[in-house]
Amino acid sequence: MATAAASDLESKAKAAFVDDDFELAAELYTQAIEASPATAELYADRAQAHIKLGNYTEAVADANKAIELDPSMHKAYLRKGAACIRLEEYQTAKAALELGYSFASGDSRFTRLMKECDERIAEELSEVPVKKAEDGAAAPSVASFVEEKDDAANMDNTPPMVEVKPKYRHDFYNSATEVVLTIFAKGVPAENVVVDFGEQMLSVSIEVPGEEPYHFQPRLFSKIIPEKSRYQVLSTKVEIRLAKAEQITWTSLDYDKKPKAVPQKIIPPVLLIALLLSAESAQRPSYPSSKSKKDWDKLEAEVKKEEKEEKLEGDAALNKFFRDIYSDADEDMRRAMMKSFVESNGTVLSTNWKDVGSKKVEGSPPDGMELKKWEY
Repeated sequence: MATAAASDLESKAKAAFVDDDFELAAELYTQAIEASPATAELYADRAQAHIKLGNYTEAVADANKAIELDPSMHKAYLRKGAACIRLEEYQTAKAALELGYSFASGDSRFTRLMKECDERIAEELSEVPVKKAEDGAAAPSVASFVEEKDDAANMDNTPPMVEVKPKYRHDFYNSATEVVLTIFAKGVPAENVVVDFGEQMLSVSIEVPGEEPYHFQPRLFSKIIPEKSRYQVLSTKVEIRLAKAEQITWTSLDYDKKPKAVPQKIIPPVLLIALLLSAESAQRPSYPSSKSKKDWDKLEAEVKKEEKEEKLEGDAALNKFFRDIYSDADEDMRRAMMKSFVESNGTVLSTNWKDVGSKKVEGSPPDGMELKKWEY
């Protein structure tokens, strides 16, 4: 139950919301939550303010907290569903809306949003592009369903958020099938850590009594498989394993930092071997018999020169590097490369047949990493 101070702040927050001052409303709800942290209503209402400000990941986090405190609060599910739709998390949105509808049967806001989810999911499955609003135009459909006022407000004309340095440092690395995120939170009890996975969303909350709460809710670089993702709270860190829906290299965690170019696919060892073999089997091109005076040998030399001088990055550059070594190697060097790469599970590449020909090549993972056998 909210304290008198929290109730007063809540009343002021609602008044600010009615006056379309959503930033002030969110701040007042934050103060009310500090005064009464176990009141689900405050989190659900702050989620509404966050939706108006366009802070959709924060809205989902608040809605999740409200649901945790009061699992039957239908408007918390409504706010979560609305925010997830704006994040293009249609499956997650639909699941929240269906559960919320069970507590508010007959509420047309749920049915209309669920219908929108079904339409968007169908579009994704059929690979029909979703028509986006033009720049500067608001997309009022979601906001109008969660609106508690008659007139919808334009959510695009909002002041920029001030970036705050996070309480805990984090880092990540890629594997072929996972992105492993480490949050360096030392000595945090497991019961104080809550991690939620969405299709392209992650929500991490660490709330230790007497300390400033930590919330990390990025819209992820690419889609994940929520049911295969997992986390573990260790003595010095929280380790989160995000199962990739597509085997591409993540250059960042955040979708907003995603490059415009399509990321390079991660190539497993068996495919890299195939690339090496393709370099070996490449034949000299046959030229058309013609009386033309065109110098085909010169043209071929120019093409090869352009290929060598081509500037590639990331995995593409690495794959070209391997192919070039292999194509210029003699028979013993090629045998050494194939044997060492396969037997070491992709961690050793030797060109010395005398060194590797008579023994099994053991794997040699980088410091701090564990070698696991590749599953084809």
